[in-house]
Amino acid sequence: MSYSALNQYRIMWVLVFFDLPTETKKQRKEASKFRKKLIDDGFAMFQFSIYLRNCPSRENADVHIKRVKSILPEHGHIGVLKITDKQFGMMELFISQQPAAKPEVVQQLQLF
Repeated sequence: MSYSALNQYRIMWVLVFFDLPTETKKQRKEASKFRKKLIDDGFAMFQFSIYLRNCPSRENADVHIKRVKSILPEHGHIGVLKITDKQFGMMELFISQQPAAKPEVVQQLQLF
């Protein structure tokens, strides 16, 4: 695989933002099930209602976005954002006004 296939414009990040109702036991169960399915698909928690996943290509990112769409809960607000690794790298993170490190990229095996 050439360097161009793995450059910062080809590698993608998929971010899933959600605000799900949790007032009833059934709603809490649905919200928990949605989060578990995200984790099962390789997403990691970035903040409580923001999960992200690194993908080696736009095509791979589209596969994971399709999976997210297939598990949408009945109620709540869900957003999905696909950005390049270059764009993700420009993000500034802070914890209590102190600069923070970006999440580590999990190396994933890519099969052809």
